[in-house]
Amino acid sequence: MAQPPIGLKEVLNLQSLGVQQNAITFTNVTMESDKHICVRETGDQSQLVIIDTANPSAPEKRPIKADSAIMNPVSKVIALKASVPGVEGDNLQIFNLATKSKLKSVQFPQPVVFWKWVSPSKLGLVTATAVYHWDVEAASGDPVKAFDRAANLEQTQIISYRMDPTEKWCVLVGIAPGAPERPQLVKGFMQLYSMEQARSQALEAHAAAFTTLALGGKPSAPVISFAQKTAAPGGSVVSKLHVIELGLPGQTSLKKSAELFFPPEFADDFPVSMQISDKYGLVYVITKLGLLFVYDLETATAVYRTRISADPIFLAAPAPELGGFTAINRHACGDEGLLMGLIVLLGTVNEDALVPFVSQQLQNLDLAMALARRGNLPGAEGLIVQQFQRLYAGGQYKEAAELAAQSPQGALRTKETIEAFKRVPAQPGQTSPLLVYFGTILTKSQLNALESVELGQLVMGQNKKQLLDNWWKEGKLTASEELGDLFKGASDWDTAQAIYQASGASGKVVEALAAKGDFDQLAQYTRSSGASPDYLFLLQRLMIDNPDAAVNLAKMVAKQPGPPLDINTMADLFLQRNMVREATAFLLEVLQDNDPQNGVLQTKLLEINLITNPQVADAILANGMLTHYDRPRVAQLCEKAGLYMRALHHYTDLSDIKRVIVNTHAIEPQALVEYFGTLSAEWALECLKVLLETNMQQNLQIVVNVAKEYTEQLTAEKIIELLESHKSYHGLYFYLGAHLAFSENPEVHYKYIEAAAKTGQLKEVERVTRESNFYPPDRVKTFLMEANLPDARPLINVCDRFDMVPDLTLYLYQKNMYRYIEGYVQKVNPQKAPQVVGALLDAEAEDSFINNLILSVRSLIPVEALVAEVEKRNKLKMLNPFLEQLVSEGSKDSQVHNALGKIIVDTNNNPEHFLTTNPYYDSLVVGKFAEKRDPSLACVAYKRGQCDEALVECTNKNAMFKLQARYIVERSDADLWLSVLGDDNKFRRQLIDQVVSTALPECKNPESVSVAVKAFMQADLQAELIELLEKIVLNNSSFSNNHNLQNLLIITAIKADKSRVKDYIHRLDNFDGPAVGEIAVGYELFEEAFEIYKKFGLKQQAIKVVLDHMEDLDRAHEFATKVDEPTVWSELANSYLEHAQVSDAIAAYLRAADTTKYNEVIAKASESGQYEDLAKYLLMVRKKVKDPKVDTELVYAYAKNKDLGALKEFITGSHLANLQAVGDRCFEEGLYEPARLIYARIPNYGRLASTLANSPRTWKEVCYACVEEGEFKLAQLCGLNIIINADDLMEVSEFYQARGHYEELISLLESGIGLERAHMGIFTELGVLYAKYRPERLMEHLKLFSTRLNVPQLIRVCEELELWRELTFLYVAYDEYDNALGVMITHSPLAWEHVQFKDVAVKVKAADTLYKGISFYLEEHPDLLNDLLKVVEARVDHSRVVDIMRRAGQLPLVKDYLISVQKNNLLAVNEAVNELLIEEEDFGALRDSITTYDNFDQLALAGRLEKHELMEFRRIAAFIYKRNLKWRKAVALAKTDKLYKDAMETAAQSDDREIAEDLLRFFVDEGQREDYTSKVDTLMHERREAQEVRQSEEEKAKEQEQAANAYLHLNSYLALPAPAAPGGGVGGAGYGGMPPQF
Repeated sequence: MAQPPIGLKEVLNLQSLGVQQNAITFTNVTMESDKHICVRETGDQSQLVIIDTANPSAPEKRPIKADSAIMNPVSKVIALKASVPGVEGDNLQIFNLATKSKLKSVQFPQPVVFWKWVSPSKLGLVTATAVYHWDVEAASGDPVKAFDRAANLEQTQIISYRMDPTEKWCVLVGIAPGAPERPQLVKGFMQLYSMEQARSQALEAHAAAFTTLALGGKPSAPVISFAQKTAAPGGSVVSKLHVIELGLPGQTSLKKSAELFFPPEFADDFPVSMQISDKYGLVYVITKLGLLFVYDLETATAVYRTRISADPIFLAAPAPELGGFTAINRHACGDEGLLMGLIVLLGTVNEDALVPFVSQQLQNLDLAMALARRGNLPGAEGLIVQQFQRLYAGGQYKEAAELAAQSPQGALRTKETIEAFKRVPAQPGQTSPLLVYFGTILTKSQLNALESVELGQLVMGQNKKQLLDNWWKEGKLTASEELGDLFKGASDWDTAQAIYQASGASGKVVEALAAKGDFDQLAQYTRSSGASPDYLFLLQRLMIDNPDAAVNLAKMVAKQPGPPLDINTMADLFLQRNMVREATAFLLEVLQDNDPQNGVLQTKLLEINLITNPQVADAILANGMLTHYDRPRVAQLCEKAGLYMRALHHYTDLSDIKRVIVNTHAIEPQALVEYFGTLSAEWALECLKVLLETNMQQNLQIVVNVAKEYTEQLTAEKIIELLESHKSYHGLYFYLGAHLAFSENPEVHYKYIEAAAKTGQLKEVERVTRESNFYPPDRVKTFLMEANLPDARPLINVCDRFDMVPDLTLYLYQKNMYRYIEGYVQKVNPQKAPQVVGALLDAEAEDSFINNLILSVRSLIPVEALVAEVEKRNKLKMLNPFLEQLVSEGSKDSQVHNALGKIIVDTNNNPEHFLTTNPYYDSLVVGKFAEKRDPSLACVAYKRGQCDEALVECTNKNAMFKLQARYIVERSDADLWLSVLGDDNKFRRQLIDQVVSTALPECKNPESVSVAVKAFMQADLQAELIELLEKIVLNNSSFSNNHNLQNLLIITAIKADKSRVKDYIHRLDNFDGPAVGEIAVGYELFEEAFEIYKKFGLKQQAIKVVLDHMEDLDRAHEFATKVDEPTVWSELANSYLEHAQVSDAIAAYLRAADTTKYNEVIAKASESGQYEDLAKYLLMVRKKVKDPKVDTELVYAYAKNKDLGALKEFITGSHLANLQAVGDRCFEEGLYEPARLIYARIPNYGRLASTLANSPRTWKEVCYACVEEGEFKLAQLCGLNIIINADDLMEVSEFYQARGHYEELISLLESGIGLERAHMGIFTELGVLYAKYRPERLMEHLKLFSTRLNVPQLIRVCEELELWRELTFLYVAYDEYDNALGVMITHSPLAWEHVQFKDVAVKVKAADTLYKGISFYLEEHPDLLNDLLKVVEARVDHSRVVDIMRRAGQLPLVKDYLISVQKNNLLAVNEAVNELLIEEEDFGALRDSITTYDNFDQLALAGRLEKHELMEFRRIAAFIYKRNLKWRKAVALAKTDKLYKDAMETAAQSDDREIAEDLLRFFVDEGQREDYTSKVDTLMHERREAQEVRQSEEEKAKEQEQAANAYLHLNSYLALPAPAAPGGGVGGAGYGGMPPQF
């Protein structure tokens, strides 16, 4: 029996693995690929079973509770989904099981109804409304919405979601129950979505899949295949498979469909899964009942159909590596019969049977060949050969070549095929079939051995070896000995060797390695292959043919362990043939290990090269690889060969070294310098000495270089001694110059300066003295002075840096080097000028020279130091001219003015004026100077500079306490006061006396007095403070009536001297009575406090002192009787009440008419039984206070007093008393008569109500009974306790309404809305009642309680009752602005209100509603339309508004609106405005409009205007033509209207000679010469005027720019001080202080 084309086998049995049978459901089992299966077992112990199909015997079980789990199709990554109780949506998590780490998690806000891995890194999540993508590798953690679900997928069960490999297309599939007439045939729906176009297409399908195909030589394109089975009209069923290329319309080439043939017994079966095999190009369609359809993908041709399952298959997944699929069901049957259990099936292509099946049973040869080529399948060999022969015979060589190259399993890739193509001659301009054959194979696979040789011969014959090299490197050729021979023939031994090795031709490999000279590899290869070559023969042969190869071979042989040839023998072979170079190379390689046993060979190697080629020997020695040769022998040979440097390195005797070292002409200097580093210090110095003695001029540079390099070893002292012994100052100069920067030895620096001076290097002497920090300054100074150099700058550097300026000045002055003195002061260091001046004064130089020197530096000289130097020599006056010069130049330097002040003080030249008027001197400096001469002048200076400490010290020292006191009071500084009033000031008493007696009485400044008083307070000088304050306050000073001072005086006395307080109280009137009285109470001065309160009329505080502190009730009563004020009586009454004197308290309360403490009075009177006084008091209280307790207690007091007449009179009147409570109290106390009167007055209904049980049921029974009896007030009382329960509200409402008591019900609810527990139902039901029975009150209710209403319920009621105005309000309150606007439009007589309409219009969502509103205003309120349009301007399409107005013929109505929105420059708006302006004949506005807004049909408007009857509009038409470069039309219009000036301007602007000439001819023909001439003159005149204006403006701008530049140029002068103005003033008339001439 023939094998079926599709093979089916059982992969594993889930039940045998321990999986529960009830867990095999669509929701519990997931299989994303053929790698893993997830089974979610639920029950007492929920767990997740993960089965690896590669190792099914060891399922992984994890205690995971999840609603769903899916494994990644390629890796051990699992996604879990679970719902969290109380949290909306699903919790999604992704874990990597291999690394045991969580990759991502999210709480998704919506339930996920289906999910699937759409790629190895992306999950597809399907909710009830949309599809989301969750990228595991993306940086953002949350899923991203991809698209919304189409409407056709509503109410469906999602069974599949896929994306194409490019992730540009998505397909979502769902199923739904069948039609009622055929419910078993499940409906399938599909949504195809393009990610690039963001568009969906809804189709009917049950299963779908994506793949990519390369069609017609084009790049791979996405393709979708889907299967559908739908019921057609008439009861028929359409079952089809579709294959469609995806892309833009018109750009796709594949669109196929085929029938799905369902047997009759499967009439209600439908596809549930589709898998595409990219390996074979097949489509697998699996149905619910286990049918398998196999189709060819490219042609949609049916290939095979069979049933793979007897029970429904609920899950399938692709097996891409095998080109098949995997499916799961409960009972699977194949060709062998029924297999019981939970089976996982694998369906694959039977490669040996598929092509024969298609070609023989289906008789589809084209499909069979296509499948064979596509999957490289057997079974089509005969067909391929037949087709090849047919093409070859028909001359279709290119097609035949492509067929042969692509033949399955290489059926035609034989020598016969190649020979057949060789026989075909190449056509001109075409590629030969043979090359087509080879090219096709190269692009897709590798050439076999035969093809490689044939193509190689062809390419080599065309000298294109590079192509062959590239193909070999790319792995396109198969290695063979013949192919290696091709490369050998081209002398490409490397490639040939590689090919020989790949093909196993060992003999050819040895030959290639020898020819290449690659003996290392040859040795390695021979060892691995076991060959033993004759090395002696090979070596001798190579010496003749290839000396370099011979050397390499000798090296290789020598390296072998136990070399086959002796090294000496091989070396002799080279030398016998006079091959010195080769022998040298060989020996260098052999001797590189520097073996002591090869010392003779090392010597021989050096000898032959020193004799024949010294340079080679020098290089060998330089390499340092040989150390065991005969060194004395080599040294002599080196000396003879002129290699003196090598000889020096090899000699070990000092005499030999001295003999060789003098040959400096033949020794490289640097090498010689380095050689000295190998000698000891003694030998090195001896050699240097020899060099200097032999030829100092020639060898000096070398000596210096050696000295520089080895200073540390030889020491600088010995080098200097060596050079000095040979009197080589140049050597010293050069040596020390290099060593100087690295030495801190003072001797080195000194010797360098000395050498530089003796060699005439004065610039270097100047530099070193200026920069070095290590030379001894005294020695250098002495040397330079003795050297008497013509340039004094080095000496200046030394003396300036090391502060030897006096010595320098004296030396220069004695040497008459005045120019250097001036230069030093002016250019080098003006700061040292004072020392120079001092030295010149000591040298008795002329004053004129000194003054000129000082004046030459002026402001640069440090005045303070200069004054100090001159002052030490008692010649301060000589500076007066210099200082005055500086002052006249505007100097504000304090040092200048300090010096000038000292001179003025010293000469007593009106010093007070200077000290008080000069703002620049330092008060402390000048004050110290003046203190020794006149302390009063010092105090003037200190006062001016607020030098507090100095002034205090000076006045203390000189006993000037009055001056000190005045200064401190005037200074008003708290810190200064603190310092002088401190305990450590031994002069404090003297200062205080002067402050009290003189300074403060004289002071007129309140702030100064305040600071002084605060200072005394802070210093805690109470007695002194009282003394001070009495002086100020009581002695009739300007501060006697000062409020604060009087307060302070009394308070201080309270604290420090209580005996004076009463006197102060009586003498002072302007102190703060309440505050001082409170302080006096705090210090227990109760009498004083009482006197203060009495004096200031604070009677209530006064009596409080008597009551609270003196505790004298009699005195308090006397005081209250005297003042007779309510507040005083109240305080007294409170005190009586506290002392239980109730009768006196009540009397006082009655005098005060005070009701504030009636509760306490009632309690105290009740305790003491004083009800008569209480009754009087309560009668007074109830006149002011409306409190039931007052009335109740009054009734009780009447009862207790047995005043029945008053009791009866009171209870029959209006009152708030709780008669029941009073009656009960009276009854309990035996007061039966008062109780009888009270009970007789109590109503029965109140008694009944008070006995009710507090339950809703009772309240309702009583309420309903009261309603039935017409007692609506009592019913309302009960109803208020019912309606607070929302569940009972409607029952009460219906009860009232059923009996027609609408008003009473409304009254009840109106009372209810004020309750604390009022709920939304009360407000809503009251609104419903208003709508039904009192609609006029509804709107007010809605406005007041809009936030507490059930708006939707009231909307329905208002709609039913047609209360349109209220309905509009409710829609607005509920944010349904579209409905609100619709109601106002539809029921405008009742609902419309303009302001509200505008407010709502800006909030509507639907644009159509807005335009309905505009149309409504157009019809009913056209006068308000502009106002509406301005409000909604930002939300409407202005073009659409223009269209509405234009169709209604009402454009003029919205002119204001159109003008306001014309700024948007819209075509429709601009044309509408222009049209209105034309109709209004407003040509000015029209010109402004078209000039500002250019978005309109300009030529159409110009055509319309040129026919207008008004000339100005025709001019506008000409203007438009000019703007659009229609010059001739513009000129023609101007000529028609005889606007010749306009015509000439247009012609001039056109720059068109022809237009100008036509205009000239027109003027000549029309006889308008004079008019033309005048117009030209006018035009030229206007142009000249315009040109002159333009030129004038340009010149003016240029002048402004020049002025600005000049100002910028002068900006540098603004920083300079202005010169003295005539008369000695500072500054001038120029701007910013500039001289006037500027």
